[in-house]
Formats: sequence, C-alpha cells, structure tokens
Amino acid sequence: MKIEYAIIVKNKTRLESLIERFNTKAQAKFYIENLGGNFEDYVLEHEIFHHSLNSLQTQLSKIVKNKTVERLYLPSFIFSDNQLIIVIGQDGLVANTAKYSKGCPIIAVNPDKDRYDGVLLPFDTSDFVLGVENVLSEKLKSKTMRFAEARLNDGQRLLAFNDLFIGAASHVSARYKISFNQNTEEHSSSGLIVSTPAGSTGWLSSIFNMAYGVTGMFEKNLKPKRPKLKDSELLFAVREPFQSIRTQTGITAGIIKNQNHLTIESLMPSNGIIFSDGIEKDFLQFNSGAIAKIGIAPETAELVIK
Repeated sequence: MKIEYAIIVKNKTRLESLIERFNTKAQAKFYIENLGGNFEDYVLEHEIFHHSLNSLQTQLSKIVKNKTVERLYLPSFIFSDNQLIIVIGQDGLVANTAKYSKGCPIIAVNPDKDRYDGVLLPFDTSDFVLGVENVLSEKLKSKTMRFAEARLNDGQRLLAFNDLFIGAASHVSARYKISFNQNTEEHSSSGLIVSTPAGSTGWLSSIFNMAYGVTGMFEKNLKPKRPKLKDSELLFAVREPFQSIRTQTGITAGIIKNQNHLTIESLMPSNGIIFSDGIEKDFLQFNSGAIAKIGIAPETAELVIK
C-alpha cells in the first residue's frame, strides 16, 4: 500500500501543561519558583522540543503531506494503512502510540538527546528523513514488536506495548488469586507488573533495582542479572508479596510464552484495576468476579530502525 500521509504524534510539554493549569506563563513561573523549583528548566525543555518539532515539520513537508495529532486524541484517532506515523517525544509516547497504530510503520524521533534516554527512539531530526524515504520507497528496515494482552472473562481486553499493571487503584494491598504453570495461590501484594521485551528496561527494571539493592545489603559480591526476553515472551513480577495465614508467596515471577498464560482472579470488592504503559486513564476495572487471562496479543507494531 502506497503511503499518502504522515501523522506526527506529539505530547504537551511540561510548560504547556503548567500554563494550561495556571492560565499564564507568569503565574506558572510564580508557582514553581515560589516552591523553590527551577522554572528555567521547564522553559529550556519546551524551547528545545519545539525547535525539534519545527525542524521535523519543515523537513517532512517537503516529502509527504502530514498533520499533527496530540497524544490526548490517540484513543479516538483512526489510523489507516496508507499512513506512516512519526512519534516525537519521550520513549513512553512510542508505547502509547503503538497500541493504536494498526500496523502502520512508526518512526520514533528523539527531540532532546540530553534529556531522554531514547531506548525506543532510534532517530533524531538530523536523520529521520532517511527513515521516511525508506518507508516511502518500501525499503524500510523494521522491527516487529509484540503486545501483552489482558483479557477479562466479560470479553473486555487491554493491550500493552511496555507493561501491564494489575492491582489496586490506591496504595492498599491488592487481593487476588493467581494461577501459573498449574499452581494456584492467594496473594496480598502491591500488584503485578507484566512486561514485554520493549518494557523490560522500564518499570520492570526498577523492580530488579529494588530486589538487588535489598539483597546486596546482605550478600557480598552479588552480580545483578536481568533476563533478556525473546520477542515471544513476557515476564511477570509480583510487587512486595506478603505471606500470611491466607496468602502465599510461591509464585513471584515467571516467563509467559505463547503456549501458557497467567490467570488472575480478583478478590477485591472495589478499586481493582488493570492499566497499561503507565497510563492510568487507559484501564479496565478489576473487581470481585473478574478473571484476567494474561498472554501475548495477536496484534503487533512495526518500529522503523536504521
């Protein structure tokens, strides 16, 4: 299918969100500086981002028709197979966009290399045009990314590019029954993280950091290791499992593959939740009676690489 349109996906800068909250830049500055914050960092971040965005839009307009969409409108935006997607922003914006991409090629651009790690952002404004030209000429190099899926017993489902969180909406303990590899336990914990290979350097990595940090206090010469997940694998980890008369801690982590699933039954009368990729507004309610089957989704995303 010939590409006819490019969709640029962006998010608001922190400065834009502050001005939206306080009505004017001056009021936002007063608020931040009155609390001892560095307002100039917000301004610098904003200026660098918009310089990169303007450069991207100018270069792209010479090659293909395009329009810009705010991250806020992604859930209701309908992508078509004659479009190419260009994401400019943080790594998390790539994850947010991929879930709605419907297989359209995604070129991810890092607008500020001094600020963003760019694990999912192989391009910047100096070289993204090469990626665009390769897509237009159908010579693109791409990597197929798999999604995690949470499917409820009432038919609802939620996709995750990076990770799923299953637990309580507040800081109280989550109560649920977990089944994996023919074993079943009742848990009280801070919830579970289910990570894709793409998300293994994100939220999941913080769980490893905590585990190795605590263990390292008591174990000498500890050598931290992190699993390298295959494209067809997910890793789940239970956060802070609590052992009691009713709750167990035997199932704390595992690898989910195509042929097996993780099943979780909610024991929470209210405030149970499943959300994906750190976006709490993108969620499923997970209260008593709900059973979630976690596995690999059939959908994929295509990330253009160099």
